[in-house]
Amino acid sequence: MKAQPKASHFIGGEYVEDTAGAVIEVLYPATGEVIARLHEATPALIERALAAGAQAQKAWGALRPVERARVLSRAAAIIREQGEELARLETLDTGKPIQETRVADWPSGADALEYFAGLAPTVTGETIPLGGDMVYTLREPLGLCVGIGAWNYPSQIACWKSAPALAMGNAMVFKPSETTPLGALRLAEIFIEAGLPPGLFNVVQGRGAVGAALISDPRVAKVSLTGSVPTGQKVYAKAAEGLRHVTMELGGKSPLIIFDDASLEDAVGAAMLANFYSAGQVCSNGTRVFVQKGIRERFLARLSERAQAIRLGDPMDEATQMGPLVSAAQLEKVMGYVTRATAEGALLVTGGGRGPANGGWFVEPTVFADVTDGMELAREEVFGPVMAVLDFDSEDEVIARANATDFGLAAGVFTRDIARAHRVIGQLEAGTCWINAYNLTPVEAPFGGVKLSGVGRENGHAAIGHYSQIKSVYLGLNPVDAPY
Repeated sequence: MKAQPKASHFIGGEYVEDTAGAVIEVLYPATGEVIARLHEATPALIERALAAGAQAQKAWGALRPVERARVLSRAAAIIREQGEELARLETLDTGKPIQETRVADWPSGADALEYFAGLAPTVTGETIPLGGDMVYTLREPLGLCVGIGAWNYPSQIACWKSAPALAMGNAMVFKPSETTPLGALRLAEIFIEAGLPPGLFNVVQGRGAVGAALISDPRVAKVSLTGSVPTGQKVYAKAAEGLRHVTMELGGKSPLIIFDDASLEDAVGAAMLANFYSAGQVCSNGTRVFVQKGIRERFLARLSERAQAIRLGDPMDEATQMGPLVSAAQLEKVMGYVTRATAEGALLVTGGGRGPANGGWFVEPTVFADVTDGMELAREEVFGPVMAVLDFDSEDEVIARANATDFGLAAGVFTRDIARAHRVIGQLEAGTCWINAYNLTPVEAPFGGVKLSGVGRENGHAAIGHYSQIKSVYLGLNPVDAPY
């Protein structure tokens, strides 16, 4: 099973290779098979990508927004036309089941391109009357942006970052994760097919050193990262040296609070989506599931029953509901958490073992109960299909415990009492919240976190402010009144 691209990088509208760069092996998570070999970007290629972006951006930023919008709309249409091929590529790259990648990955990317295509022509300045004189404002592109992607939603992230950047007249150099490097190259091809001028979306491969070289270049005006908190802290500090604009979408340890009046089936379904979708490799996952004691036993019984019915296996099989973890390293990390949770006294309700023995990196859907706030499982981001269920008595208690974390990406509440739902959500320290739902992230809504979970927002109108800047122009219409 192969997915070898034409070359490792896409710069200035064409595939580019330099075999002097270190080898990056792309492995299919379901079998461990090598499906592609790429090379890291050399300093010469990094320079070429940055120069191409800086040069192309000026003319692109000067276009009418509706002209830029037409290109993004065509790119969205191409993604939808090629949906099956792209879904299969995403499954090879990430190990996600084909039933997921058909509906959640590239389709979300197409939605973002389409949304910002529609939004771009509506972005205008304002006039401020001053009793004769006036001020008007212009919203201008930042210039050259750098996007750094994560491995869990590689193609969606590439679209989520490039869509508002390009819509507002910027250029982007994008570095995907070295674990899942294939989708961004296809996106670059699609942009060219859609009519995007060469140089406006460049893809370079590499590990941390390549990212560091990109974000420290003086031509770069903005850095957008999706990744872990430690990585985000390093990138944020490096970007701050040049006072660059930043968007940081980082990790979480998000609470999902289930009151005893909630619909049991809905609450169980949401908890599973919040922990098992994409094999638990979702930054906004509700991995601390707080269940009010009155519903606890029924919740655990139904959760165990439904979790055991999840079908693991070949991601290309349409019936498969959960695939492997993305890498052997991630498997080792997740199984370490499982082992230590048992040692700390958490009760294993279901799962806890490896999945199909076919060389892939599978972990069974796993649920632990009797988890307490001080346990490692309740404090650290696992990024695998491991759910921690915690008991609670009262509303005030659960709010305090839910907020007792350095993270603040997401939160959810399940209850039939709508007043309580709004009251609780209003007190939770999280940037993205759900009431009687979980992990639904339409591109029309801003997405991002607070505290150590990040700064800035992806998607929605809010993203426009993170990929543009305001220029104020004072227009003097009266004689100059000088005291000299």
